[in-house]
Amino acid sequence: MNSSTSKAFFSDTYVEETRFGFWFLRSHTWQHHVLRVAINDLRRLFDGKPPAAPVLLDVGCGQGKSFRHLHQVFAPSRLLGTDADPHSLALSAAEAERLGITVELHGSDCAALPYADASVDILFCHQTFHHLVEQEKALAEFHRVLKPGGYLLFAESTEAYIDTWVIRWLFRHPMHVQKSAEGYLQMLSAQGFEFAPRHVSYPYLWWSRAKDFGLLERLGLRNPPPVGQREETLLNVVARKALETP
Repeated sequence: MNSSTSKAFFSDTYVEETRFGFWFLRSHTWQHHVLRVAINDLRRLFDGKPPAAPVLLDVGCGQGKSFRHLHQVFAPSRLLGTDADPHSLALSAAEAERLGITVELHGSDCAALPYADASVDILFCHQTFHHLVEQEKALAEFHRVLKPGGYLLFAESTEAYIDTWVIRWLFRHPMHVQKSAEGYLQMLSAQGFEFAPRHVSYPYLWWSRAKDFGLLERLGLRNPPPVGQREETLLNVVARKALETP
């Protein structure tokens, strides 16, 4: 692993998580009801099969809880992980060793990735983008390191969720960069990523409900509003970097 275990972060704009947030990202709830669900949904959004034996990069890999699911679903030939927090990277290394999975870890800012141009088949960005201050630069880096025809797996919580009092109280985020689902889709398109409506989903999971975590619906006191009649709190997209034209 190319990192240190000092407290210094690999990004000047890194927004450190709260103690509760750091604990939650290690929890069973996060791994099985957030990560696993998102990865399975993203796999469903592909047209056909994803690339065989891909080079797969997990940006903002955190404590490595994604590694097992990514390995099972995409069977990468190389699994790469990067994060701005050296302590998280140390935990990622321990998680990879516990699972018996080889993961190449690097400490870096998402706005300056330490990978060559067109070197990655699949880039996985799960619940990371809303933590990034320099979002435009990060997205340009995602596009740069992907091979022509490579895939960005983009899974995010939107401003409608991040800006609730519960989330602001329990977690820490740069609030001035938060966007709606449509705002994120516009960013992806502006960067040159290609996707159609069939490559986009708007999960409406209990933990992402902006007001009551779906309590009234679970009690049968209210029906969930349909897509188009609610402010979306989650967005999953499989976006593709365009193939080079001769």
